Amino acid sequence: MAAMATTLTSLSSSPKPSFLDHKSSFYGTPIASRFTPIRSSSQNSTISLSLTLPYNLQSFKFQPIKESYVAREMTRRYMMDMITYADTDVIIVGAGSAGLSCAYEISKNPNIHVAIIEQSVSPGGGAWLGGQLFSAMVVRKPAHRFLDELGIQYDEQEDYVVIKHAALFTSTIMSKLLARPNVKLFNAVAAEDLIVKGNRVAGLVVVSSCGHDGPFGATGVKRLKSTGMIDSVPGMKALDMNVAEDAIVRLTREIVPGMIVTGIEVAEIDGAPRMGPTFEAMMISGQKAAHLALKALGQPNAIDGTFSEAGRVQPEFVLAAAETEETVDA
Repeated sequence: MAAMATTLTSLSSSPKPSFLDHKSSFYGTPIASRFTPIRSSSQNSTISLSLTLPYNLQSFKFQPIKESYVAREMTRRYMMDMITYADTDVIIVGAGSAGLSCAYEISKNPNIHVAIIEQSVSPGGGAWLGGQLFSAMVVRKPAHRFLDELGIQYDEQEDYVVIKHAALFTSTIMSKLLARPNVKLFNAVAAEDLIVKGNRVAGLVVVSSCGHDGPFGATGVKRLKSTGMIDSVPGMKALDMNVAEDAIVRLTREIVPGMIVTGIEVAEIDGAPRMGPTFEAMMISGQKAAHLALKALGQPNAIDGTFSEAGRVQPEFVLAAAETEETVDA
């Protein structure tokens, strides 16, 4: 039977502006006003649906399997992951927007093994929504270059871009990241403590991206305080987006030997202002933390500029803002 397809188009003679309009600011279309959305897409507004399936839904039946096979497959693979990543290069604690951005950047180097620990069943932290429980995600420039790298569409304004739903960012970066062979996500797993030897977080590089304070937040820096490795965790100041987000990137650093702090957890330890419902600082702070980790491991990185030496790493291995003068301050 020949395959059939149909094309769905709007029946209106003057359809509403679509996020999937083919006149795309993704390719640099000039904007008339900062308050006029510029539609972004590499596709046109039609949607093609195949009406042919590779199986018959009227008489569908799965292949048989024994319950023991399922149990063995899941158990064997998970235990092998535990054995493999018991000795790893970088552990990232917290899989929110900063932690995922950090893992994505580090894992571009195929020689570095990255384990991500996330206590929730669902990674992504607060990045499934765009702030204040609304859907859209606002990202200030020049962090939109990171979205370009990920291939995420957005509406462009003069100084910022808007992703129509924050879940597009989180699902995209997660799918690209977890497909890499040198990354393992251990979700529904909590990091209970640090190994500290000789005033150093021992064994490997730890990146703490545990979010803002709360019952389960800022656990990395709070544990440093309880062990006496830092003096205080003053907490965030009141909201000031313009001050906060630059400060979060600037203050992303190795806070004690062996442990890097990234994302909004940085504001907790430095008393920086709360950032508000935008996400660019999480992305670029995560990237900076990745390059700090690579530097600590003696690998090519964007902190000391060695990432470009003799093509030692993939061409994509650059900070999002590195093509402009607005590079991240290390």
